[in-house]
Amino acid sequence: MGKTVPHAVSVPWLRDHHGEPDLLVVDASVDFTVLEDGTSTLEPGRAAYIAAHVPGAVFADLLTSFADAESEQPCTAPESEHFAIAAGAIGIGDGVRVVVYDQHDGMWATRFWWQLRLEGFDDVAVLDGGLAAWRAAGAEVSNSPVAPTPTVFTARRRPGLIRSTDEVEAAVADDAFRLVGVLDAATYRGETDYFARPGHIPGSINLPVDQIHDPRTGALRPVEELRALFSAAGLLDPAVTPVTYCGGGVAATKVAHALALVGRDDVSVYDGSLTAWAADPALPLVVGEQPG
Repeated sequence: MGKTVPHAVSVPWLRDHHGEPDLLVVDASVDFTVLEDGTSTLEPGRAAYIAAHVPGAVFADLLTSFADAESEQPCTAPESEHFAIAAGAIGIGDGVRVVVYDQHDGMWATRFWWQLRLEGFDDVAVLDGGLAAWRAAGAEVSNSPVAPTPTVFTARRRPGLIRSTDEVEAAVADDAFRLVGVLDAATYRGETDYFARPGHIPGSINLPVDQIHDPRTGALRPVEELRALFSAAGLLDPAVTPVTYCGGGVAATKVAHALALVGRDDVSVYDGSLTAWAADPALPLVVGEQPG
């Protein structure tokens, strides 16, 4: 499917195009809470959606409808057939343009952006700043849930956009890939105990996800600043394919999305990320700073 929307749109863009018959706005919110001990809780964000959402937006439940119920980890990407049924049920299909946002910090929106692209759907953009930016601009919100108009979604999976644990293990020794851990530096160095074992995947660099945002506004940094950041990290080298990972494959999609904004739309995401890697004692983890 050809792409007719950019990877990210602004609030003014959405206000200008809101209500167009082929434009579907999707709220992909998840109730994500980090507890004092560093653990987190996940619940579907439907209550937040009902309380306030962009008028006309439908809700996508990333924890049930768009996740593999058989996986031991939350949010695991489902099989293409499952995804196609769920996407069609909320009105995503041929001839539809999608703008997705969330009510957290954008990582659930980029997660759904990545899942749609994984299944071959390109006409999807992320609303920069999410619902917070929409409300800050004085735009109207609604508390009336929207009943989707079902359609047919045809999945055309791109295997290169997702990596399994076995594939990441192979990539460690393959110079054609650049592994990128996007969690904070302390977690990268192994100074936290959020996962079964501390540390980072051997050979991976650390590019914390908060570096892609303007700390004053929370919006994405300008494209040229992102380009400079990624170039310095060696992620724009056409000879290597970046593979991003985090704790569970969600925050990693934010960096994949930002890389797409500067032209790298071939980035892979390690869906299991550290939750899966650290759970296997046979897989190595490195504690300390990144090399070089």
